[in-house]
Amino acid sequence: MPKTVAILGRPNVGKSTLFNRLAGKRLALVHDTPGVTRDWKVTPVTIGSLSFDLVDTAGLDEDGDKSLTTRMKRSTQSLLEEKADIGLFVIDARVGLTPIDEEIASWVRPFKKPIIVVANKAEGKAGEGGYFEAFKLGFGDPIAFSAEHGEGYGELITRLAELIPPEEDEDMAEPEVGSPLKLAIVGRPNAGKSTLINNLLGDDRLLTGPEAGITRDAIAVDWMWKDTLVKLFDTAGVRKRARVQENLEKMSVGDTLNAINFAESVVLMLEPELPVAHQDIRLASKVLDEGRSLLIAFNKVDQIENLGAFKKNAIAYIEEQLPHAKGITVLFVSALTGEGLGNLMPEVLKAHRIWNTRVPTAKLNRWLEGVLSAHPPPLVKRRLIKIKYATQIKSRPPTFALYVNRPTEIPDTYLRYMEKELRRVFKLPGIPIRLYVRGGKNPYYEKKKRNN
Repeated sequence: MPKTVAILGRPNVGKSTLFNRLAGKRLALVHDTPGVTRDWKVTPVTIGSLSFDLVDTAGLDEDGDKSLTTRMKRSTQSLLEEKADIGLFVIDARVGLTPIDEEIASWVRPFKKPIIVVANKAEGKAGEGGYFEAFKLGFGDPIAFSAEHGEGYGELITRLAELIPPEEDEDMAEPEVGSPLKLAIVGRPNAGKSTLINNLLGDDRLLTGPEAGITRDAIAVDWMWKDTLVKLFDTAGVRKRARVQENLEKMSVGDTLNAINFAESVVLMLEPELPVAHQDIRLASKVLDEGRSLLIAFNKVDQIENLGAFKKNAIAYIEEQLPHAKGITVLFVSALTGEGLGNLMPEVLKAHRIWNTRVPTAKLNRWLEGVLSAHPPPLVKRRLIKIKYATQIKSRPPTFALYVNRPTEIPDTYLRYMEKELRRVFKLPGIPIRLYVRGGKNPYYEKKKRNN
């Protein structure tokens, strides 16, 4: 039976928006009016190899004088006691911790179910205070999240994956038969995304033109490349946030971020210019933060005079700007003429296989012994740091846990060294790697995290 994950919290903190985000569909009604959701809404969710039943619950407050509110609370308590295995406790980071949040925590705690605190609406500086207040609830590290924009989505999925055992072996070196590889093409307006997809398809499937912003929502196209089924996502161009003003464009950008969240691999198309626009680097970092496989494609190379020198400088620049994805694949193409497109899908599949890498625990710990022997952790305050063992929590992207006697004291420089060695020994170039440091008897008690 699949695990049941229940979304809890007071009214109007974004529970239904989170429900829709995880479900991948607009299933729950979302409105600014508190109390729109009055009963459970259940949907099966599958994200990669992770499967569970997701429940949206009514907003909980302590106004016992209203019979409807009392019944909604009783119903939610019954759900948590009898059916739910994991709770997602949502608070509003912009408002901060409220007495109602603390009251809900007090009656959730006795059920002794794993609780993940989701500090929603944490985008920007306005949510920082509420995020740090959420530590007071005593359910471990909260997740800074934006259900509306998808920020923190990758971290939430990782935390859920740690609590939900896989139903089958996660060693997926190749895509499942019949399951399409989900590939999103992203970039600024007029970067040539739709033209690229039309060239790959050999058909003018998507509307193109010199005007920026023709594509307004994410468009999915099924495509068979050799023996691989691919679902291509053409997305709206993403501009600087300060320039995004019209409501329609905001919705388009949201669709693009959704496409990134649900893609497995992403190709970021860039204009043939250096330095690369800051907005492009931010978008690349967003893809990596969400744990997706990323390739960089400089478009319109038919317009570059000295292509050899440009390639050398471009690769060096990308590696400098994205140090958390050393060895990232950089392609040079012309979506209009087809130049360089023959290398695109082979490189996408290569990066996808690396993204699916699963290292056996025995092999990983032999690597750990060699690393510790060659370069042991430094003494901190004259105390010895012991890394007891390592294991891979999941793939897609490769995620590792180190079990340490003093998890809060291991230096970031040493973690960067270990990440570098992981990439070198297990041949993991150009993809995000997540490295967690843990201690204590509880394997889910996380003291420190490095998320690359």
